Amino acid sequence: MATENKNLSEYDKATMPNASEMRFGIVVSEWNEVITGGLAKGAIATLEDLGCTTWERYDVPGSFELIHGCKLAVESGQFDCIIAIGSVIRGETAHFDYVCSGVAQGIKDLNILGDVPVIFCVLTDDTMEQSLARSGGKHGNKGVEAAVAGVKMVALKQQFFP
Repeated sequence: MATENKNLSEYDKATMPNASEMRFGIVVSEWNEVITGGLAKGAIATLEDLGCTTWERYDVPGSFELIHGCKLAVESGQFDCIIAIGSVIRGETAHFDYVCSGVAQGIKDLNILGDVPVIFCVLTDDTMEQSLARSGGKHGNKGVEAAVAGVKMVALKQQFFP
């Protein structure tokens, strides 16, 4: 496993852009809330650690609904970046494959068609244990990584469009 014995959620604050003027929308799936709640906490704590004071959280029923929730957040014009937080855990049917593919393609489409970066923070794990390990457990918190990616993408956009 690529993340075995690694915590990928550590970042060097001294090398990160200041997020004090950045505005974030965080769209969170209510499905698997023990996972998505941990991811959201990690993302919010990281944004605040990097100076961000302007963020709003919006909840949607499931990961598939993240696409429309993020689209609404983008269209509102209130945010410099959106973070999509979800969790899909493999079950006994093909539902997992359809949801994962649809959400990934939908978030990709929002990034291609829009001017606001949408960060993909959707865990697609085989087991609850894997999800727990990645939402604040032994493999860190992918919400932290999503926030770091979001701050970096906003800073990159600001370089192109000061």
